[in-house]
Amino acid sequence: MIIGDNREQVIQNIKEAVNSGKWDAKVEVGDPVLSIKESKELVNAFWREQKTFKGKVNNRIGHLLFNSLMHVLTSSTTFTGLENLANLPQGGAIITANHFNQIDSLPIKHLANKTHHSLTIAIEDTNLKLPGILCYLMNYVGTIPLIETPSYIGNEFPRHLHDALEQNSWVLIYPEQEMWWNYRKPRELKRGAYYFAAKQNVPVISTFIEIQTIDKLEKDHPNFYQTKYVVHVLPPIFPDVKLNANKNSKQMMKRDYQQKVAAYEKAYQRKLDSAFTPWDIAGWRFNYQKKSK
Repeated sequence: MIIGDNREQVIQNIKEAVNSGKWDAKVEVGDPVLSIKESKELVNAFWREQKTFKGKVNNRIGHLLFNSLMHVLTSSTTFTGLENLANLPQGGAIITANHFNQIDSLPIKHLANKTHHSLTIAIEDTNLKLPGILCYLMNYVGTIPLIETPSYIGNEFPRHLHDALEQNSWVLIYPEQEMWWNYRKPRELKRGAYYFAAKQNVPVISTFIEIQTIDKLEKDHPNFYQTKYVVHVLPPIFPDVKLNANKNSKQMMKRDYQQKVAAYEKAYQRKLDSAFTPWDIAGWRFNYQKKSK
């Protein structure tokens, strides 16, 4: 399922970001842009809404819709490494994944459901302004919006994160930050997810999502084939009680990246390199045409 127009331009933006080494660059076309003031007003309104009767009703509807979409759109999703969750302690955890699609939280939701956990999703504040059904889902499926200010990251976000973890929820945080559409390779990670895991003393559930191409073209998108997912569940990463949060975050981030790279190389049977190739974009018909020549 393809959401959004201008996929060829997005791919070009990804190529340029790779060539310049900007692994957290924004590549989508037409994403909402907010000032800090607008972000604060939007997120404050979001939290007020969550406490109202209307907000609670919409949350019930949003979760039902999210579950329905999960069943429909991830019915072909498969999972490896579920045994890695066997010794995970009861309670909340932070789960990390590569970020390649507007709805790539659905396979992670599927995983959470399989293990009888609720899922909370950390999102950029601008996601609350996405068009159409995405806007509704971002507001009413259990999200924690993030404003890029020291006061919010240092105070508000950890409080909401703590509340979710106390309710035994898995909290999905994308350490790559920006979404790169159908990009197969793992990208450099940011420390935030691991710092919060260390501060909250919860494990990180490490995953890597493999994107497989199906030999069937996307409806209304003749340059792209359909795709399906394999969620690779990797060994969980625990904070070291002998280290402070800063040192823990660096150590945990390094291990998570190493695990994601190893999962990538095993899944695709190729070594990770930093050069851009058309193959990097799953389902792009261009790379299949190139192979045939």
